[in-house]
Amino acid sequence: MPKTENRVVTASEAYQVRALVLQGGGALGAYQAGVYEGLHEAGITLTDLAGISIGAINVAIIAGNPPERQIERLHEFWDLICQPYFGTSANPLMEQSLFHTSDLARQALGALHASSALMVGQKGFFRPRFPPAILSSSLDPTCVGHYDTRPLKETLEALCDFDRINDSGLHVSVGAVNVRTGNFAYFDNHRTRLQPEHFMASGALPPAFPAIEIEGEYYWDGGLVSNTPLAKVLQQHPERDSLVFQVDLWSARGPVPHNLSEVGDRVQDIRYSSRTRSVTNEMRSYRKMQRLLRQVLDNVPEKLRDELLACRQAAELAASPRSNIIHLIYRDKPYEQHFRDFQFGPATMREHWASGLHDSRNTLAHPSYLDMPDNDSGFVTHDVHRDEIEQTMSPSRTKTAK
Repeated sequence: MPKTENRVVTASEAYQVRALVLQGGGALGAYQAGVYEGLHEAGITLTDLAGISIGAINVAIIAGNPPERQIERLHEFWDLICQPYFGTSANPLMEQSLFHTSDLARQALGALHASSALMVGQKGFFRPRFPPAILSSSLDPTCVGHYDTRPLKETLEALCDFDRINDSGLHVSVGAVNVRTGNFAYFDNHRTRLQPEHFMASGALPPAFPAIEIEGEYYWDGGLVSNTPLAKVLQQHPERDSLVFQVDLWSARGPVPHNLSEVGDRVQDIRYSSRTRSVTNEMRSYRKMQRLLRQVLDNVPEKLRDELLACRQAAELAASPRSNIIHLIYRDKPYEQHFRDFQFGPATMREHWASGLHDSRNTLAHPSYLDMPDNDSGFVTHDVHRDEIEQTMSPSRTKTAK
C-alpha cells in the first residue's frame, strides 16, 4: 500500500492545480467528507477548494483548519448537525443496530429523521423560525424563510479559522445566486475576504432558508443556477495543468421511474446533478480547440504572428493546458427516498461517509487514473463506478478513459 500511495502523491504533484470540487446535496454531504478523508490519508495536497451549498460548508471546514485537524473537525461538524435542534437523538447503538436489520427499517428511520428535521431543525445548523415566516409581516429578506440559519453561523465560527481560510495560500471559492439580478456569483478568497456569510449564502436554499445579505445584496443557494463549480475551476486564468476531484451527490443517470415516489427521486437527481458530464464534454471540446489553435499558430511565421491582429487574438485563446477529472458520484441506495437530502440521521450519515471513503480509496487504488493526459485534447475523465459497470456489461472490453 505505501508504494501505491507514493505513486499517487507523485502523480498528483505533476499538476499545477489540484482541486476538490464539491456539489450541493444537504445531508448527502457526509459522502464528500468521506471522499476527502481518503484523499487526506493518501497524502494528496490540494491547491484549490470550490463548493456549492453543503459542498461550500465542507470547504469551509477543510480550509479553515490545519491539515492535522481537518478530519477531526469534519467529524465534529457532521456529528453535531445530525442531532435534532430540540430534544436528544435516539440511542446511537440501538439506532445503528436497527439501521442494519432491513431496508424497511432504514426507510422508517430515514422518514423519522427527515420529519424531525422539518419539525424541529438540526442542531448547529437550522431551527424553525418563530413566528413562522408565513405569519410574519417582516419586510426583511433575511427573515423570509421557514428556518433560522443563525446556528450555522455560530457553528462555522466555532469550527473554522477564517484568517486561515483567507491567508493560508489555498484557493477557496464558493458559488451563490444574486436574488435581485438572478446572476451566479462566486465568492473567491483571491478577490474577497471570506466570512461565514459567504458560505451560508451558498447554501441558502429557498424557501427553507432565507437570503443572506452581503454588502447590500442578497444571495440564495448557488444550486438554483448550477450545482457544481467545475467550470469555474477549469477556466481559471492563467490556465494550468489541472487535476480535479469532482464529487457529486446527485447522479444524472438513473432508471425511468415506475411510481410517483420514484418520479420525485428522479426529478431531484436531474435538477441538482447539473449534468457534470455535459460540462466535461464541453470542456474537452474546448481544450481540443485550444491545442489545435496552438499547433496552427506554431506553424505561422513569427513575424506574421506579431503583425496580424487575428494571430494576436488567436494567441490569447490558444493554450495547451491538460485537465484530468476524477469523478466520484454518490450512488443512492434503493431504500433512500426523496427526502434523502434532509435525512440527517447519525447512522445514515456514517453510511454516507463510509461510502465516500470507500469510493475514494477504490479510485486511488488505480494510480494510473492520475497520469497526465496525453491524448489529442489533453483532457480525460475517470469514474471508477462507470468503469466497473462497463466491465460488467462487457468483460472483454478494455477499460479506457473517455
